[in-house]
Amino acid sequence: MLAPTALEHEEARRIKQEEMIHECNLWEDPAKSNEILIKLAGSAKAIDALKDLKYKLVEMEAINYRLFKQAYTASLDVRKLLDQYEMSRLLKGPYDKQGACVVIRAGSKGLNHEIWREELLNMYVKWAEKLGYKGRLVEKHTSMHGGIESATIEFEFECAYGYLSGERGIHHKINSQNGSVHHEVTTAYVDVVPLFLGTGFDFQIDDEELIVSCSPSLLRDGKSRTEMTVCLQHIPTGISVQSSGERSHFANKVKAHNRLKAKLLVIAEEQKVCDVSSIRRADIVDEWQKETRRYVSQPYKLVQDVRTGIELPDLNSILDGNINTLIGAHINIRHTE
Repeated sequence: MLAPTALEHEEARRIKQEEMIHECNLWEDPAKSNEILIKLAGSAKAIDALKDLKYKLVEMEAINYRLFKQAYTASLDVRKLLDQYEMSRLLKGPYDKQGACVVIRAGSKGLNHEIWREELLNMYVKWAEKLGYKGRLVEKHTSMHGGIESATIEFEFECAYGYLSGERGIHHKINSQNGSVHHEVTTAYVDVVPLFLGTGFDFQIDDEELIVSCSPSLLRDGKSRTEMTVCLQHIPTGISVQSSGERSHFANKVKAHNRLKAKLLVIAEEQKVCDVSSIRRADIVDEWQKETRRYVSQPYKLVQDVRTGIELPDLNSILDGNINTLIGAHINIRHTE
């Protein structure tokens, strides 16, 4: 801290000594001249030393800043790991440790709704990336505008279902331009089912209980995937699923069966019944009637989580994948219930 002040002081002294040399005749008083020259040399030496010290201090500050930045980043990483650990400890459900299959579907038609589904898709993908994982986009159906009609992502890492199961339901984006009382609301439906990692199912679905059909989904290249898209409906419960992301009809049928089984297991668990055959169709919750979250973009930015009551002001941060606060709140609610 004193080095810059000392350097300024020595440079001022040298300037004064140089002025004295110019003002006096060196030949008239050799002794005084010699004294001035010695002081000038000493001052120059001190200035060089102080400059060297100043440069070293600047280097040390840069090193200290880098060390501080590394320590701060490390502390954030540690905090993130601790938060993940604390959340994972609360995941007590029978399927919470499994991977997750997230399906984003149309709430309504229109370009704005398609753009909203794209934003939700990116939000979940970025969330996984921030945890050090990747989401595998297995299905993406685009409209004639190029927007998303529906998309399916698979997260093949432990606890993904436990983290994301609270995301099921309707996600509204609300926009009110110029303070108008008329809100533009865009909607998307998010479904989440377990993706079993290395474990099989302990029950089979009889063919008599299924309706199998195909839907004419089209890809961007214009080639029909009708012959490969498989839709299954479970007759006793009315639950339906679809798979179109695999390379063959058979592979899509297997994937659709697995998704249907996973959905039925979750419903059985929610109804506290011993097996899938005991599911009460009348008691199945209609997820299309369940609002999960509101994302307000105008006239102010706010994210409102309907079930937990949490409100967060940074909409852009949430859409950038920073949803752990919301996920943690849902996990805490499930734990207390």
